[in-house]
Amino acid sequence: MARSSRGVSALTRVLAVLDAFTADAPFLSLTDIHRRAGVPLSSVHRIVAELVEHGLLEPVAGRRYRLGNRLWEIGSKTPGALGLREIAEPYLRRLHDAMGQHVQLAVPIDTDVLLIERLSAPDGVVNGSIVGGRIPVQHSSSGLVFLAFGQPELLDAVLAEGLRPVTSAGPRTPEEFRAAVAATRRRGYAIADGWIHPASRGLAVPVRGSENVVVGALGAVVPNDGSSPRRYTSLLLETASQISHALLRAYLPAGHPRALPGGSLRALVSSSEQSMRYLERKAQRR
Repeated sequence: MARSSRGVSALTRVLAVLDAFTADAPFLSLTDIHRRAGVPLSSVHRIVAELVEHGLLEPVAGRRYRLGNRLWEIGSKTPGALGLREIAEPYLRRLHDAMGQHVQLAVPIDTDVLLIERLSAPDGVVNGSIVGGRIPVQHSSSGLVFLAFGQPELLDAVLAEGLRPVTSAGPRTPEEFRAAVAATRRRGYAIADGWIHPASRGLAVPVRGSENVVVGALGAVVPNDGSSPRRYTSLLLETASQISHALLRAYLPAGHPRALPGGSLRALVSSSEQSMRYLERKAQRR
């Protein structure tokens, strides 16, 4: 990989430019990108021009830019995120109908939680998460799931960053935080009462893939009213089990009697059985 005289690779600068765009800052000028990415303005001009040429950025009014649709096209081929979202979607809808509040699906990324799907009700409680947005692991119930059932080194990384609770309800010391993680592991689900907003309770359970590895977290945001979470957590655990089962079937070898139809597309697409068989035949003809 080519490097600049300052030792920063070209790819690192391209990623810094793309990372400058966030859910709350989707439209940026060249100066904005330079300031947010920490990349020299001359390099920003060159990188942005090339990204526009390849459809990864798109110009908008006011000499600003936004992320291009081609990024969505590339991202939609990612089994670990949008593939999981596609497979989980029908189960999420049934869960949302049963709960009547916010339900969401997340995957881990660095020391954050990345939300890949959310369904909400108009009269639902306060929920500040958005699809495609990140939440620090230390603030969310989904984060507790990844800490309790994921890679052990994640907890050390979060504590090394320092705890910064959003509300007075969030853990303030490493001991309190470790206790919350241990309680999640013991119960099999996470509870975060008022950690992000006093009126909201976050609940989450693990979604497992092959070899019992946790690949995502199924969560809900419900009223923080002191009531028992049992009904909600039972629904979450049941739905997570169904999603995990569907994931396993999506990755079974082609021709296996329990494999989902769809051939090589099973890990990326969830549709009617007739549609999946049609797509499988279409892929075989190529």
